[in-house]
Amino acid sequence: MRRYLLKISGFSPAQLTRLIAQFRRTGHVRVAPYRRHRFPIRFTRQDRLLLAEVDEAHDRLSAPATIAILRREVCLFGHHEFARLSKISPAHLYRLRHDVTYRSATTFVAKTHPTTSRYGERRCPEPHGRPGYLRVDTVHQGDRDGQKGVYHINTVDAVTQWEIVGAVDQICEAALAPVLEDLLAQSPVVVRGFHSDNGSEFVNRVVAELLNKLLIEFTKSRPRRTNDQALVETKNGSVVRKQMGRGYIQAAEAQKIHRFYRDTLNVYLNYHRPCGFAREKVDAKGRCRKVYDSYLTPFAKLKTLLRWEDYLRPGVTKAGLERVASESSDTEFAKIAQNERLKLFGCFARSATLST
Repeated sequence: MRRYLLKISGFSPAQLTRLIAQFRRTGHVRVAPYRRHRFPIRFTRQDRLLLAEVDEAHDRLSAPATIAILRREVCLFGHHEFARLSKISPAHLYRLRHDVTYRSATTFVAKTHPTTSRYGERRCPEPHGRPGYLRVDTVHQGDRDGQKGVYHINTVDAVTQWEIVGAVDQICEAALAPVLEDLLAQSPVVVRGFHSDNGSEFVNRVVAELLNKLLIEFTKSRPRRTNDQALVETKNGSVVRKQMGRGYIQAAEAQKIHRFYRDTLNVYLNYHRPCGFAREKVDAKGRCRKVYDSYLTPFAKLKTLLRWEDYLRPGVTKAGLERVASESSDTEFAKIAQNERLKLFGCFARSATLST
């Protein structure tokens, strides 16, 4: 009988023994209802109304500041109705602010809180000496009469400093995506990483889907780590600002600028303009210093990598890159780039005259 009762009732053997003893003693079986343990309520309805009154008067300060006010009410001004509230913890004060009684007595409107973006991983890229990890940033060409100027998109390889610049008329997903795709296609090596700051022009769904389609790792800058974008920021000043200046250029000229970048400037930057490459040197005191004693063009730096041909994109050959590099000398192509830039700025002047 005991085994049968254990099976159909679900009680433990100890519970069943107690119930059998109760039946023998009283002739009845009464199972005590379950009562969840509840801590006694420390702060009354009046305390919640007092807290609401204080928050209304002080425009709802932070919990530590509010507790300091409650303590001052008791200690300095002798208002003993705040005695219990003066001993509240910051966490419990925030919980009371969600209470129905408190919320019925206040008119506080909570603003929309920013949400964490789910696109991109917040960390520093780890190229491990491999090319194809890009640092990306935008450069704005100023405003005039409420009109936005052209935006420059600058991408720099973290290992070889291979730089590809583009231009776009406005920072929006529809305009930025095709330009980014064109910049990635101009890279001679397989792009493996894409690192940007936390600007919404890059950290959005369209860019994330584009990079995911191309199997490119998407990372973004970390807080209080200014060196994450140091390389591309220096290129913004030494290349983009030096070539295009700081004056206003209207957004309608973006296609002409992008064509100049693709056909002329990017070739000059990567095949004919040497860049400084740092070497870390540790002195006698253990301090690590950067020594710039190697100046190579990005293409020459790419050729110093072990088995560098393995990093090239499909369709890009060593002979094709060598042919582009040897078509002109550095100074000859620099003069070509200057002449093309003068033609570009002359076209800006003519278009501005026609528009006026």
